[in-house]
Amino acid sequence: MQASRSEFLTVRGLRCHVRHWGRDGAPKLFMLHGWMDVSASFQFVVDQLRGDWHVIAPDWRGFGLSQRGGGDTYWFPDYLADLDAILRHYAPEQAVNLLGHSMGGNVAGLYAGARPERIRKLINLEGFGLRDTTPEQAPARYAQWLDELLAPPEMRAYPTLAAVAARLQKTNPRLSDERAAFLAPHWSARNDAGQWDILGDPVHKRASPLLYRIEEVLACWRRITAPVLWVEADDTAMWQWMGPKPAARIEIDRRLGQLADLRRAMMADAGHMLHHDQPAALAALIEDFLA
Repeated sequence: MQASRSEFLTVRGLRCHVRHWGRDGAPKLFMLHGWMDVSASFQFVVDQLRGDWHVIAPDWRGFGLSQRGGGDTYWFPDYLADLDAILRHYAPEQAVNLLGHSMGGNVAGLYAGARPERIRKLINLEGFGLRDTTPEQAPARYAQWLDELLAPPEMRAYPTLAAVAARLQKTNPRLSDERAAFLAPHWSARNDAGQWDILGDPVHKRASPLLYRIEEVLACWRRITAPVLWVEADDTAMWQWMGPKPAARIEIDRRLGQLADLRRAMMADAGHMLHHDQPAALAALIEDFLA
């Protein structure tokens, strides 16, 4: 297993944890994790990379070892601004190779449209987005958000690291015992009571008061000039966010049709956490695309 090293940066007033693999001076590959995940999640893919890479993976604000936001809501544009600051720090004068999984893929896609000149190649791992909304949904969404502000959100604590590992395997039955045992101490931390807390701010569980507007997202996608590799798992659970499967497939293909330079890949025998399920196959796809 390739050892990683940690660095802490002040990013827009918050202490941000950034994980590095590989030597300084090697070609850079930035990796962005998903919701309720951490940068160490990419360990298994990094171990399968054959080339000489400097992989740089931050923990998003409020996840992993990065500082929590301190407010009552996380705003999605903050992730774009954090990414912009991180890229200016590590690659101020070059277009970068950028990979994002799930929420990280959504952030990467928006950023690549807002700053197309900053992206050399873009890899999106299941960053489908959400189901589109209509203005009529706004009153109920605001009411839901206001109701959720009345009570502090909570995360369940686990008695042992083995229980944390079991929780990871419940979400992803394909996750091996060895990989679950590796992830558990990166995904949680021991509290004063001797139990293990998930390293994710419970505030992330609150619904955003802002509606998801797919046409705004696609306007960003149409401005992407970099080649894009889209990787999807054949047994993904992400359909639940997109609606009934036949209609969702049509909508996903419509969205992908907005990208000017697109290469698509379907990952066999993998679920949404495809970087855990098939790291060797994914590493091969990544390096072939970046060559």
